[in-house]
Amino acid sequence: MFEKEFLSKPWGVEIKEESACLECHMSDVMSVELQQIPQDWKASWHYQNNVSCHDCHGGDSGDATMAMSHQRSFIGKPRHDDVPEFCGKCHIGILKNYVESGHGKALKETGEGPNCVSCHGSHNIQKVNIDIINSQRCSQCHSYDRAKIIKQALFLTDKKIEKIENDLNVLKKKGVYPQTEEMTLFDTQAKFRSLFHTIDVSVIRDKTYYFTKKLNEIEENLQATFQELNFRRKFSTFLMLLFACTWIVVSLISKSRND
Repeated sequence: MFEKEFLSKPWGVEIKEESACLECHMSDVMSVELQQIPQDWKASWHYQNNVSCHDCHGGDSGDATMAMSHQRSFIGKPRHDDVPEFCGKCHIGILKNYVESGHGKALKETGEGPNCVSCHGSHNIQKVNIDIINSQRCSQCHSYDRAKIIKQALFLTDKKIEKIENDLNVLKKKGVYPQTEEMTLFDTQAKFRSLFHTIDVSVIRDKTYYFTKKLNEIEENLQATFQELNFRRKFSTFLMLLFACTWIVVSLISKSRND
């Protein structure tokens, strides 16, 4: 569930660069704003994970005559208050937290509250990280005070996730693939990211303890793996030295006998 929901791994189908959507948007008949969309998308986290135009907007990107057909479920640009449901087709867990949050309630009550695009943008969507919570972005709608508290509560856990990701990459370069730890991190990280959208300080603080505990367990397992690798390296070195010394001794004995 979380693999598709949080786009941590590439989807199974490669994107066709020559889609009808790209051809049309990159043509001279389009406005500069619409021509920019393909470039924004190609620089996005969606693009890196093979999420194409029709995955969000519907239609048939392989057939220019049906690309914007409602018979092929074409949606186009959603209304401001429809954006959460639009994105929530994939981001199911996040949608639930958002709808129950102050942001979601504000949108429902006024139709003008912040939606997904308000924080994440539209086509140039990047892999989410804690830096998305910042004074420049949050203070567009309200003071940064509450958001700053939330960011501080998330900071240490986010850094721990970053360290574990680096450790996993180091192990992979050494030819070790700790799948259990990687899957546990993936699940924990996905749930942790969805926590951002509650914008509830008390909930975030309570849940952060749980995530920290899970991450500590992963760290302990990875450290045990590093220690085992270090032991094997030292043991291999010892065996090589022992073999070399044995060879030298045998050579000297053989030479003395010949003399």
